[in-house]
Amino acid sequence: MFPKGSLFDRFPYLLPNLICASMLLMSIVLGYFLLEETHPDMQPRVLLPADTFLSENTPLIETSDAMKRPAVDLRDENYGTMRARDIKNTSPVPKAIDKQPTYNVFSKKIMAVIVSLSIFTYHSMTFDHLLPIFFEDDKVPSSQPFGIFKVLSPFYSPGGLGLSLQSVGMVMAVQGAIALFMQAVVFPVMAERVGVYRLFILITVFHPIVYSIMPSLLFVPEGLLYPAIYFCLAVRNFFSILLYPLLLILIKEATPSTSVLGKVNGLAASAGAACRMVAPPVAGYLYSLGRKMDCTALAWYGSTFVAIIGAIQCFQVKRDRSRDAGGDDGMSQYSDSDGEATLVAEAA
Repeated sequence: MFPKGSLFDRFPYLLPNLICASMLLMSIVLGYFLLEETHPDMQPRVLLPADTFLSENTPLIETSDAMKRPAVDLRDENYGTMRARDIKNTSPVPKAIDKQPTYNVFSKKIMAVIVSLSIFTYHSMTFDHLLPIFFEDDKVPSSQPFGIFKVLSPFYSPGGLGLSLQSVGMVMAVQGAIALFMQAVVFPVMAERVGVYRLFILITVFHPIVYSIMPSLLFVPEGLLYPAIYFCLAVRNFFSILLYPLLLILIKEATPSTSVLGKVNGLAASAGAACRMVAPPVAGYLYSLGRKMDCTALAWYGSTFVAIIGAIQCFQVKRDRSRDAGGDDGMSQYSDSDGEATLVAEAA
C-alpha cells in the first residue's frame, strides 16, 4: 500500500496510532468547549443564580415608611452618649457559621458500583486482548482429526482460527459497526423499556455467555466460520456496549452531590485503569499456558470465571429510587443498607 522504505512502511503501526491520537485530541477539544462544568464552585458566573454576588452597585432594600418611623429617636437624652447603657449587652453575639456539608465518597453504595465497573473492565479488556490473538493463532491442520470425544470436551481447544491479518482487520471493522448499532439503536430502546437497574442486572448476570461461546468457533465448519464469528461479536457487543453506559448512569445516581462527582468519577476511572493494566498479562499468560496443553479456551474460561463473580456481585448494587426534593443540584439522596446516611453533615 505504501512505497517501499517510506515512513509508514518502516513503521507499520504509525498510521493507526496517528489516527487514534487525532481522534483523542478531537475528543479533548470538543469536551473542553461543549461540556458544562458540574462542580458548583467552579461553574461560570452566568450559570449561577442572580443573587449569588452582591456589590456596592446592588440596590438597597427600600424601607417601609422610613420618614414616619425613623430607626432612632433623636429626642432620647442618651442618644449619642454612653450613659445608661449596659456595656455587657452591647457586644454583638457572634452568629454560628454554617459549615459546608461533606460527603463520603467511600460509601457502600458508591463502592459497590465501582467494584462492578472494575470487574466489567477487567473481563472486557481480556476479550479485546484475546480476540486478535485467537483469530491469528495457527489452526490445527485438518489432517489431525479431533475425534468425537475431543470435540465434546470443553477442555480440548487446540490453537486458534488461523485468519490472516487482513481478515482480522475486516472482522474488527465489522465489530465496530455492530458496536455503533448497539450504542445508537439498541441501548436507548432497551433502557427505556426495561429500565436502567433491571437491565443492568440482566446484562451482568448473562455476561459470562460471551466468553464461554468463543472456544466453540474452533469446531465450526469452514463455510460457516464468518457468520459464527459475527454472531459471537454481536452477542459480545450487545452485553458489553449496553453495560458500560448503565454503570456510568448508576455511578452518577449513587453520587450524593455534584460537588463530589469529580472525585467519584476519578476513583472509578482509577480502579478501571488498574484492572485494564492487569487484564492483558493475565489473559496472555493463560492463553500461552493453555496452548501448551491444547486448551486455548483456558484464557476464555478465566474471563468467564471473572464474569461469574461480577454476576454475583451485581446484586450488591442497590438502587434507591427516592429523590431528595431539596437535594443538591437535583442529585439523589441515598442511604446505605444499614441505615447509615452517605451524607455526613458537620455540626454547625
